[in-house]
Amino acid sequence: MPPLKKIVIIGPESTGKSSLCAALAAQYGTHWVPEFAREYLTTYGTDYSFDDLLAMARGQLALEDRACTAALAAGKSQVFIDTDMYVMKVWCEFVFGRCHSWILDQIAVRRYDGYLLCRTDLPWVRDDLREYPDLASREKLFHLYRDCLVNQSTPWLEIGGQGENRIAAGIAAANRLLAE
Repeated sequence: MPPLKKIVIIGPESTGKSSLCAALAAQYGTHWVPEFAREYLTTYGTDYSFDDLLAMARGQLALEDRACTAALAAGKSQVFIDTDMYVMKVWCEFVFGRCHSWILDQIAVRRYDGYLLCRTDLPWVRDDLREYPDLASREKLFHLYRDCLVNQSTPWLEIGGQGENRIAAGIAAANRLLAE
């Protein structure tokens, strides 16, 4: 069996990452990894600290590892991941002006087969866990994520569009990345 291919979906909040992950997993009949930070913030509250971000990063990777193990055990050849350590890096730096070295170390050692970067062309949807409703902040975050992807070697594609068009764009992009 070929090795498991891992595609990560990143981007600012309220850009459809979770919906796209779920749709891609359904399309390919495989597993996807939800964003651990949502569970963490729902449990512990939204008044988080710098060290809470490290706990969220560790939880994210634990979820990812479990999903990859389950996907392999089920004979799947791909998994879709909502959020990785680039998201944690950008979040740490955007909010606290610094990043945990453990997160940076994980960026250096973790390997993925592709990234889908979600554009900010969806309307922001209010959610008790979301912090940046203004387009200027969302655009700044988008460019920080884009800079991360430009400065690494894993292939990546941008995803935009509304509704089913966005999902179709995500499926087409995933097909391209998985074929490489």
